[in-house]
Amino acid sequence: MSEHPLWPTTGAATITAFPVRADAPAPAVVVFPGGAYHHLAGHEGAPVARWLNSLGIAAFVVRYRIAPHRHPLPLLDAARAVRWVRHHAAGTGVDPARVGVLGFSAGGHLAGLLATETGPALAEGPHDAIDEADHRPGLAVLCYPVTTLTGPAAHRGSAANLLGEDAPESLRDRLSLPGRVGPGTPPTFLWHTADDDGVPLDNTLLLSTALARHGVRQEVHVYPSGRHGLGLAGEEPAAADWTRRCAVFLRGQGW
Repeated sequence: MSEHPLWPTTGAATITAFPVRADAPAPAVVVFPGGAYHHLAGHEGAPVARWLNSLGIAAFVVRYRIAPHRHPLPLLDAARAVRWVRHHAAGTGVDPARVGVLGFSAGGHLAGLLATETGPALAEGPHDAIDEADHRPGLAVLCYPVTTLTGPAAHRGSAANLLGEDAPESLRDRLSLPGRVGPGTPPTFLWHTADDDGVPLDNTLLLSTALARHGVRQEVHVYPSGRHGLGLAGEEPAAADWTRRCAVFLRGQGW
């Protein structure tokens, strides 16, 4: 395990590598903990990376910028993280063709933003060799994600922390995931609990409907009960099933 700055000019965002030992380059997943763009939940970082390691997958946990930093800085950090993994693939034993993203709650929103981003997602500069790598993930795993910043299912706290209280509705809509999905969106695994009182289940259902509309390969699991922010969900036997099913999904995608 080793932590590295994402940017050459600031230490505000970092990436922590959890490599695996393998005879051949390993697949990788970049992990974005949740926390409503206000804080980063520790149990959705390192423990998840170690679980991925147990599957033979290299993991990279990102400490992205949160409030008072605003959009697009978290998205630029996310794109930089995927680029960083691909740029350093040889040194970390990673297959650059197999880099996915996994996020929880607001981190799921961030992973989803990156998975649906069609622009260059580049900072204004200065630029370096890392910026030459592709930022697009090959798959996305979104765990009880925030997907909409508008309407009755919106997570207002995440929206306020990411965009500010007075952000126009047009920007909130532009950063809601269902409207960003297209044919190029990568295969996506989604899970949620039906009684999540932090981020309503409709967030996952709205995104799943959009994925289906565009013919994107997806797998969706809704568990009957469990509080928001379960992480690996060890204390909820039903919801803890998500790790088993996600492992099957990842293997099916060649991870």
